[in-house]
Amino acid sequence: MAQRIVPALLSRRPGPDAAFGRRLVLAVTATAIAAVPFALALVLVEAGWPPLHRLDREAAQGLHRAALDHPVVVPVLEFFTGVVWDPVTMRLLVAALVVWLLTRRAWRLAAWAGVTATAGGLIGLLVKNAVERARPHLPDPVSHAPGFSFPSGHAMTATTSCAVLLLVLLPLVPPARRLLAWALAVTSVVGVGFTRVALGVHWVSDVVGGWLLGLAVVTATTLVFEAWRADTGLRRTDPAEEGLEPELRSTAPEPALDLRRGSDG
Repeated sequence: MAQRIVPALLSRRPGPDAAFGRRLVLAVTATAIAAVPFALALVLVEAGWPPLHRLDREAAQGLHRAALDHPVVVPVLEFFTGVVWDPVTMRLLVAALVVWLLTRRAWRLAAWAGVTATAGGLIGLLVKNAVERARPHLPDPVSHAPGFSFPSGHAMTATTSCAVLLLVLLPLVPPARRLLAWALAVTSVVGVGFTRVALGVHWVSDVVGGWLLGLAVVTATTLVFEAWRADTGLRRTDPAEEGLEPELRSTAPEPALDLRRGSDG
């Protein structure tokens, strides 16, 4: 395989191998770049970098004092983090989305959504058990959570799940309201991170690590999906503006794709 791709990349005449090779290189490069911030955060956490350690301590202690001074807020935070933005809730939403996509015969989009959510959960669990960072130990804790701390599973699941929901459903949102859809997704991701730190069950760096790792996973799977679109002759899209598969607006997206491929042949 490599013996065919490398010469094709060097050839002046573009061909299918050259196109595949270029997309492969670009996808690997973009994924590596997206993973750099998380890798840097991991190194700083493992090294106990003093400025980061100080930020974690000051944020945890400050928000903990606020929670103790305003106990009425604690049940509200626990409701959002334990019900609305709980990983189980987010995964059920993605699962419902996958089932809906299957009923519309959007097979590849359903596969992308399922793989992204599953990969995010497995990678987050693997990293969490590899790092084995202890959760904050605060006097008079207002909440408790099991397991290790870095990266935050809530933050990572919110990132991957909101990205899946947004990138799949964006074509169905009127253009004038797409900014609102983005705002809702960002608010959910930021909000769940805040609740985890405010309840004293995560450090700030845990939350940031979860966001960054989730973003890296979504970037990788999105690039694979975009490569598939290019290989099948579909037009390039701007996922941030029109979602991963604008054809989803159609009531029967799969036949529409088949007709398009048939016209190319």
